[in-house]
Amino acid sequence: MSKTDNPALSGDHVSGVRDMKQAMSSFVSELKSFRDDIQSKLKQTEERLTMLDRKTTFAARPHLAASPDAGAPHQKAFDAYLRSGDDDALRGLDLEGKAMSSAVAGDGGYLVDPQTAERVKSVLHATASIRSIASVVNVEATSFDVLVDHTDIGAGWATEAGPASETGTPQIDRISIPLHELSAMPKASQRLLDDSAFDIEGWLAGRIADKFARAEAAAFINGDGIDKPKGVLAHPKVDNDVWAWGNIGYVPTGIAGDLDPDHIVDLVYALGAQYRGNASFVMNSKTAGVVRKLKDNDGRFLWSDGLAAGEPARLMGYPVVIAEDMPDGDTDAFAIAFGDFEAGYTVAERPDLRVLRDPFSAKPHVLFYATKRVGGDVSDFAAIKLLKFGVA
Repeated sequence: MSKTDNPALSGDHVSGVRDMKQAMSSFVSELKSFRDDIQSKLKQTEERLTMLDRKTTFAARPHLAASPDAGAPHQKAFDAYLRSGDDDALRGLDLEGKAMSSAVAGDGGYLVDPQTAERVKSVLHATASIRSIASVVNVEATSFDVLVDHTDIGAGWATEAGPASETGTPQIDRISIPLHELSAMPKASQRLLDDSAFDIEGWLAGRIADKFARAEAAAFINGDGIDKPKGVLAHPKVDNDVWAWGNIGYVPTGIAGDLDPDHIVDLVYALGAQYRGNASFVMNSKTAGVVRKLKDNDGRFLWSDGLAAGEPARLMGYPVVIAEDMPDGDTDAFAIAFGDFEAGYTVAERPDLRVLRDPFSAKPHVLFYATKRVGGDVSDFAAIKLLKFGVA
């Protein structure tokens, strides 16, 4: 019986082995296909990473850990122009049309880039000048006209049945403020400009700002109006008792070269009430040293320092601006001004600066000829009063 069963067992065994081999063969085939697919995808991923790496390297992009290059194209172009006179980068710039731009002017001048110009402007506002309390306007013309109505309209009482009579009509005056050219011409050696560690923009801005600030501050006080702004003290001055439009009214101290507390009070109330709410005192440091010692009848100082940081000192409650171009308190000097300068004095200026580079006139130095157009004049003669250190 065992001999009869052996062939059957042997056949079943062979069939099971064959099925097993086919199953293993199919599994191995599918595994190879899966491996090939994985390898293909890994190869594609590697090729893509290699391509991105090459693009990053060829474009010279900064590393993730490095600080980005903050230099704007116009700054680099302007820096190259200052160092070597190369204006190719400036000519190729495509910038938005704004009031401050680096566009090329027809005569070869170049407008200062906005960052440098803004630094100069911030220094100008920080200087001790009546610019800080005057009205400042930006214009795009050669002059700025101020229209002032300083007369009054006529009026009268009328009866119910009586005829109405014609009354006076107010007159309008036009005050024209021409813009004058303010210039500065600092210089630096070419070797200094070639030094990459040297801050060209900071140096140039500081030099131009210092020159412009001192020149315009003096003109706003004493300028004669010839090729410069017309200052407050350049206008005719009359006793405030006989004041008329076109003149600056003054109050005499009655003491040659000196004053007392009552004169400060007289000066304050010589100004109209409509102007006193925004009024300020203007004087130089020497005069301020004299005024600071004044006391009222109760022994209290008229002068008081600011209570907060950055707040100006006050005289009788009004802020004090120290302008060193005001005259000293000598005999017959108009050493103190008081008024609403925002209404009384107007500064008109163009918002752009121009710089011309001259490497030839002062070898081995390079000259930088910078210009700005600015004007100024009294726009309301009733808004400013002066204190005269004199008898009459």
